[in-house]
Amino acid sequence: MCYDIQAKLEAQLKRARRMNQKDVIRELETNLEPYITQWHHVSGFSHPSLLIYTNETPALPSPASWGLIPEWTKNQEQANKLRKNTINARGESIFEKPSFRDSAKHKRCLITVDGFYEHHHRAKKSFPYFIRKANGNPITLAGLWSEWLNKESGELQRTFSIVTCKANSLLAEIHNNPKLAGPRMPLILDEDEEDNWLQAINSKEDQQEIQALIRPSEEELIAYTVRPLRGKNAIGNTPKASAEYYYDELNTLF
Repeated sequence: MCYDIQAKLEAQLKRARRMNQKDVIRELETNLEPYITQWHHVSGFSHPSLLIYTNETPALPSPASWGLIPEWTKNQEQANKLRKNTINARGESIFEKPSFRDSAKHKRCLITVDGFYEHHHRAKKSFPYFIRKANGNPITLAGLWSEWLNKESGELQRTFSIVTCKANSLLAEIHNNPKLAGPRMPLILDEDEEDNWLQAINSKEDQQEIQALIRPSEEELIAYTVRPLRGKNAIGNTPKASAEYYYDELNTLF
């Protein structure tokens, strides 16, 4: 799964820099930076705001909060309940699940992060790992987005979910939650796959092309243990969150 990430502003602007969107970057750095936190560690369950690139504006990132609220949501109470279950979207069923199928067909997005965190379970304890690209570059994750009009407040909320897939060999060693049916990982896209993920679906073949992207990443990733992310000893949103940390009771996997 993918419930914890690191996403600093520079990583979130990766796509805009690659597309040489200088005016966009300047505007974002000036106007949006005060509203976009430098996330060294953040949990999806706190519904943070991140920059996403949507299929409607693939060159212009916009803020959205984590935890998708479908357009058909009736009220704030239902929205709050739904968001707890839409932080991640299981890639194999996004075209079937009511919460995700409309977004899977019409509203896909990209989320760029520095890395993500997963917990390894051993002897009734959990040990957090930080996973990032071996070359230090940001990671582009596949996502779904939606807009929901809260009729009670009149607010239009833009939200997103991170798509997951089966784990690759590295994550299969780490992500061993006994409550889940098999190890998972976020869906990581190569640069040449980003635009494919955002393409319009006009036929069955187009949908099959999207589904073909939902597979374990072959990117070279590295992983290491970090300080606790949850509970009374949680490190919080500080640079130390992704610093390597050793546990005496755990023989590291790598």
